[in-house]
Amino acid sequence: MTEDFSYSLPIQGHDKPIAARDERAGLLVVADWIDQDELAPVADAAGLRLLGAIGLSEAADRLDRQTQCDTLLLFCPSLTPTLERLLVQVETQAIQTGMAVILVAGWETVELAFACVRSAHTQLLCDPDRTELAAALVAAGEHRPISGRVHEMDREGVRLQQLSEEVGRLARTIEALTQRNRLSAAPSFELAPRISDRAADYIGMPVLAPVSAPARAAETPSVSPQQVRDMLRARRIRADFLPGDLFADPAWDMLLDLLAARLEQERVSVSSLCIAAAVPPTTALRWIRTLTEKGLVERQADPHDGRRIFIGLAQETAESLMRWFGASRRFLNA
Repeated sequence: MTEDFSYSLPIQGHDKPIAARDERAGLLVVADWIDQDELAPVADAAGLRLLGAIGLSEAADRLDRQTQCDTLLLFCPSLTPTLERLLVQVETQAIQTGMAVILVAGWETVELAFACVRSAHTQLLCDPDRTELAAALVAAGEHRPISGRVHEMDREGVRLQQLSEEVGRLARTIEALTQRNRLSAAPSFELAPRISDRAADYIGMPVLAPVSAPARAAETPSVSPQQVRDMLRARRIRADFLPGDLFADPAWDMLLDLLAARLEQERVSVSSLCIAAAVPPTTALRWIRTLTEKGLVERQADPHDGRRIFIGLAQETAESLMRWFGASRRFLNA
C-alpha cells in the first residue's frame, strides 16, 4: 500500500496569511524625553509606520543598523557635543538612500542645522507649530513616488485637496495630544511663538571682510543703507494700522535686509535673516531655501566657524535691487 503524501489540499483554517504586510513608509523619530505611545497616532495620521522613538545619544548606532528608514523626524532644540556629527551622518544617509528628513531645530541649533543640510529631501523647521509639523510629515510621505501611480494634470487639483485634508487631519491629531497633561519635558507639539514676538530690530553680524566689491556707481544708482532700513521700518509700521498678516512678504523683506547689510559690509546669519522676514521661522527658512535655489541669494561659509553659514545677495540680485531703488525714486519724485 502506497501512502499519499501530497499537499494539494490546504489545511483548513490555515489558507490565509496570519497578518497583512504593512506597506506604509517607515518613520523613525529621534528625540530626547519622548513617549513612543504618543507618537503612534501621529504616525498613523500621517500614513506612516512608526519604526521607533530613540534618544539622540542612540541615534547614530540605530541609523547604522536600520536596514530601511523612509522618513526620519529629528528633534534637536539644544546643542549637544555630538549633534554636528549626527546631523552629518543623517544628511549623508539621506543623500545615499533618498530618505526624507525633518529636522526640528530651535534658535540655539538652527545655524548648525542649516549649515549641515545637504539633501534635497531634508526639511528644516524651527520652533514649528502643529500645522507646520503636520505639513512636513505629509510632504515627507509624498517626496518619493509610489510604484504604479500615474500623475495626471487633470488630477492635480484633487491631489492638492487631498493633501490639504491630510495636513488638517494630522494637525488635529497633534493638537489633541497637546491637551494631555504631560509631566516629562518631551518635545512639544504646541504652537510656538511667532517670530514677530521676538525683537524686530535686527543687528548685523560684525564686519569680517568685504562680502564683495560694491556695485559700480557708474552703472547703478547710489543708495544708502539708511534708505533701505527706512523702507523696512516703513513696512513694519503697517502692522500698527492694519492687520500685519495681510501684508507678509518675507522674500522681499529678506532681500531688502540683505541689501542693507551688503551696503554696510556686514554678514547676515540665518537666524538674523529669519528675524528680518517677520514671519514664523519655519516659513522664513523655506523662503531662504527657495531664494537660494533660484540663485537670488548665496550661502557663504564663515571662515572662523565651519558650523555657521551666512546668507548674501548674489551680485546680479544686488545690482537689480539698486536699479529698482533708482527707478522707484524717479516715480516718487515725478
